[in-house]
Amino acid sequence: MIDSLFAVIVLLIVFAAGFSAYKTRAIEQAYPNIGELTDIGGYRLNAVHLPRPTTADLPALVFIHGASGNLRDQFAAFAAPLSGRAEMLFVDRPGHGYSERGTAENALPSGQADAIAQLMDKRGIKSAIIVGHSFGGAIAAAFGMRHPERTEGLLFLAPATHPWSGGVDWYYTLAATPVFGWLFTQIFVIPLGLRRVETGTLSIFRPNARPADYIMKTAPELVLRPQTFRNNAIDVVNLFAYVSAHAPRYSEIKAPTIIITGDSDDVVLEELHSRGLARDIVGAELVTIRNLGHKPDYVTTDVAIAAMERLAGQPRDLQVLAAQAEIRISSLGSEVSGRQPSSQAMTTS
Repeated sequence: MIDSLFAVIVLLIVFAAGFSAYKTRAIEQAYPNIGELTDIGGYRLNAVHLPRPTTADLPALVFIHGASGNLRDQFAAFAAPLSGRAEMLFVDRPGHGYSERGTAENALPSGQADAIAQLMDKRGIKSAIIVGHSFGGAIAAAFGMRHPERTEGLLFLAPATHPWSGGVDWYYTLAATPVFGWLFTQIFVIPLGLRRVETGTLSIFRPNARPADYIMKTAPELVLRPQTFRNNAIDVVNLFAYVSAHAPRYSEIKAPTIIITGDSDDVVLEELHSRGLARDIVGAELVTIRNLGHKPDYVTTDVAIAAMERLAGQPRDLQVLAAQAEIRISSLGSEVSGRQPSSQAMTTS
């Protein structure tokens, strides 16, 4: 009886692992790499690099995506509206999208910031405005501290940068463990995760509407691939200790800084992270937009681009533009309901 039960369990594991391998190939066929892999010293980072156009009126821009994401997220938001205005680098963070994971240091925002600096070297980008969304905000902050001479400005979009109360979602904690995490990602993540793509992407936009083509354009299923999910989980699990140690050093950041956040963000709470950054970085401007959730890059793209222009020295009144965005959001209608405090730094962002 025990032998038969064991055999059934083994067959189920083999079947689930085979299904995950099959779906991994299918996901990669559906969303092939749109970037280019560059060796930065023993491993390769993937990125879309748009060279500086002759019509450019902005410095180089480097975009850093959040947890569970890839370069397509920021590319879909900003590449078209900024076309012809700047050199742009959209990066798959180490171990995400089609980038290789690299060294152990890349499990921390500091290591990922250094990797992006190395990629900039390879691409001939001496300095840039660094744009970080959500988890990418922690990396942007690390970049500003570790590479000040290369930082023309910092734009934080709904950033995750400070310690929070509570933990992270259970599946991140499990996936990050040494043995059971590997089994979990190899067997269960794809079957379970594919069922949550729709609801998960809706939740990161809430209370705002998600663009109808968001999934098609940004390929969130790429994070469900076993090794990518494990890398993502390790990043998220490591974040609390990292920001606890480094948030007190944000006062070292001297680059011009703008923070754009929504007061209805239930993924990364603005009162902890965005207000914390505004408090800690001298001269930082905080732009808080009412009824905006976790995706200012999509819902208020115009305000984000105006912030880049402001960081480049062009006169822009971001508070007026934020007020106009609030009117637009209100006119579109929203799903705003009783807001429930979140204990997570992020679920998917």
